[in-house]
Amino acid sequence: MLAMMRSRRFVALAAVGAASLLLAACGSNGGSGGGGDDVAVTLITKNASNPFFVTMQKGAKEAGQKDGVSVTTAAGKEDGDEQGQISAIEDAIANGDDGILITPNGPGVNPAIKKARDQGLYVIALDTPPDPPDTVDITFATDNFKAGELIGQWTKGQLKGKKATIAMLDLFNDKIVSVDYNRDQGFLTGMGIDTKDKKKNGDEAKTGSYDGGDYEIVCNEPTQGAEDGGRTAMENCLTKNKDINVVYTINEPAAVGAYGALQQGGSPQGVLISSIDGGCDGVAQVKKGVIGATSQQYPTEMAKLGVKAVKTIAEGGEKPKNTEGLDFYDTGVQLVTDKPVEGVESIDTTEGAKLCWG
Repeated sequence: MLAMMRSRRFVALAAVGAASLLLAACGSNGGSGGGGDDVAVTLITKNASNPFFVTMQKGAKEAGQKDGVSVTTAAGKEDGDEQGQISAIEDAIANGDDGILITPNGPGVNPAIKKARDQGLYVIALDTPPDPPDTVDITFATDNFKAGELIGQWTKGQLKGKKATIAMLDLFNDKIVSVDYNRDQGFLTGMGIDTKDKKKNGDEAKTGSYDGGDYEIVCNEPTQGAEDGGRTAMENCLTKNKDINVVYTINEPAAVGAYGALQQGGSPQGVLISSIDGGCDGVAQVKKGVIGATSQQYPTEMAKLGVKAVKTIAEGGEKPKNTEGLDFYDTGVQLVTDKPVEGVESIDTTEGAKLCWG
């Protein structure tokens, strides 16, 4: 089927004449990493501004240049923009691409993904496994539950039995995506807080005991994964309880925004802020003490694996397989902190800076 799709693409190009073929060979699609290559892939990220996704785009283009794959990039306008991603999927189908790499903005893109697969495109999710996982052919991603669990274990160790008054700064409150609930639920599990539905944020008991002491969850606020969203979310939480001493954040931009709100409120000292990403700026924020610990993930690896997989399959090779025991291919995660906790494996910011991105 993939070979048939490539044939249809070349027939369509031939129909517009030699001049158009020359333009296509020069990479006229704007995001191309390889121009006239036989295999074509579109990478569709959640947005084009977050350093994580900018790094992913760069990694995909570098992989395309190396592997002889034409890479086009597209993105939603912001986190949660499902319609923008749907339009990009439609474009990839119309262009006769061999595959799509996508960080899904929500379940609203699932029908478009199915349509692409029905048309013969191999679709790989990056970073964010869709729900259900078999919506795509395979996912290359961080184990987001483990990433959350690591910062939860770190937070628990830092508290040393003190009461945890917790702000949960999530991604959305108007849609459900796996990266959101996996990180949230992983953090709580790492703390030793009982969760109910592991695919739902905010349904756990608001008060109780964690492994070592008592806890109170003050709020679950959406941030959209952005700095201004993190600031607003933290401000809302502080109106409910000024004594918050633990802040979980979905990513590092949200963590920086939360710290800004705490500064404005005059109480950043002694608050344990943890996050997930491991970008170079995020690692620097850990070194400065703004973020206490972050779980580092590897977007370049996801992108390179995705490009290579589509090329391999388009040329008749074997499809990649999930990591044993998981419903995705695990691209790895490490805790970065300069305040290690006994029994929780971590690297310091010097090592984290060698592995960071962005």
